[in-house]
Amino acid sequence: MDDIQGKKEENLIETVSIRAMQKARYSTHNIGHYGLAFEYYTHFTSPIRRFPDMMVHRLTTKYLDGGRSVSETKYEALCDHSSNMEQIAANAERASIKYKQVEYMSERLGQVYDGVISGVTEWGLYVELNENKCEGMVPIRDLDDDYYEFDEKNYCLRGRRKNRVYSLGDAITIRVARANLEKKQLDFALIEK
Repeated sequence: MDDIQGKKEENLIETVSIRAMQKARYSTHNIGHYGLAFEYYTHFTSPIRRFPDMMVHRLTTKYLDGGRSVSETKYEALCDHSSNMEQIAANAERASIKYKQVEYMSERLGQVYDGVISGVTEWGLYVELNENKCEGMVPIRDLDDDYYEFDEKNYCLRGRRKNRVYSLGDAITIRVARANLEKKQLDFALIEK
């Protein structure tokens, strides 16, 4: 990661690395911690912020006081429930952030911003704005200078005739085109330089 600092590929490599990481999941089964290279690992925060933290604190206290082992089946079910609830909470947080971004940008229709391509799909280019980190999409249908095809392997859109490529991590300039608060959608139009 140190070798890519300041290079064009920095955003692409960081984004792909984060997306490739396994999501945290609570379990009674110890699998260690790869990143920390710990064979035995449990995570809890202090002060207690989440139910899994509270479970770890309670079990630690119980075992330090000489208590007997608890039911693995019961606690695995609690771990599964906690993992599911955390995912729901993360999705709700993302949705609320997206709503506020669209609300904010709806007052800036027509304004021009510099950004970075943060995602590439068959539907278009996701762009994160440098100034405020708001993210919107340049729909592929609006890229009318060529017929663009999605190259999933290389995280890019490639034009058939002109062979122009839009890749994850590329710097581009956009204009705020549409803001749909109901659908939480922000559309950008590409500005050619």
